[in-house]
Amino acid sequence: MNKEKIIEALNIGTIEWRKHALERMLERDISRAEVKTTLLNGEIIENYETDVPFESALFFYIASKPIHVVASLDEATKTIYLITAYVPSITHFNKDLKTRRQDENNSK
Repeated sequence: MNKEKIIEALNIGTIEWRKHALERMLERDISRAEVKTTLLNGEIIENYETDVPFESALFFYIASKPIHVVASLDEATKTIYLITAYVPSITHFNKDLKTRRQDENNSK
């Protein structure tokens, strides 16, 4: 996924907040502002190029807390689709919170 195109879509303001994502954000005390900050300033740590209908990516950023955001982008309409957001856990990620634990990689 192209980070510059995500930033362009953010500047236009076209984000589709999926119901599932909003419910999980509420449960996990993650605000829309934190999600936008993660997409704008965060690092893409995984690409999911085969996702349909649009490829997606996992973004990582630490502000008041570490956050992972999974989002996809419709490049034709410049619409970001927010899939989910969560605080990463060392159960699934190494201490850097960016690299999946080896046992996680083997289970895929």
